[in-house]
Amino acid sequence: MRDASLQLGAPLQLWYDLVRDGEDRARTRLPETIESYLVFLLQRHQGDAVLGRRILALDWLCGQELAGRDRADAMRDVGDRCLLIAGLFPRLAERRNVQPDYYAALGQAAYGEVAVVTRAGYAELFARLAQAFEAMLRVLGGLRAPPPSPDAPPHVVSPSWDDAFANAIGVRLH
Repeated sequence: MRDASLQLGAPLQLWYDLVRDGEDRARTRLPETIESYLVFLLQRHQGDAVLGRRILALDWLCGQELAGRDRADAMRDVGDRCLLIAGLFPRLAERRNVQPDYYAALGQAAYGEVAVVTRAGYAELFARLAQAFEAMLRVLGGLRAPPPSPDAPPHVVSPSWDDAFANAIGVRLH
């Protein structure tokens, strides 16, 4: 958080503060609409009991069988979950013997698919999300980094970070 102490407040504000810290650490500023989407995504997936058990390629294929709003929702969920795995929980990808880039490519394509199958305003948002996918990954990676310190040596995130953070926000990775 900004003042280095844990602040209690509305969950949405806490996620917003974390995203802003991630932006600072990654030296990446997201446009307001992208930043807001990322905050709401994090809040929506807090407590996701099935994130670690999903096979997102199958979710993608099942989503392709749907039409209209159902298809858009399925692709949005695939994109969101891929963003979380590639950005916050890359060791989950590695445990599955794939690189986080696999999830990044799948998620970016899923957002692009939402942009194709929805109405103008929603389509524009998801086209922008697809374009900003790499920037959002950098910001989520910034959440994994320690606060900047001029005297600190380079930091390596411990292997248990994924599990500790997931437990703290109620996400199941196993």
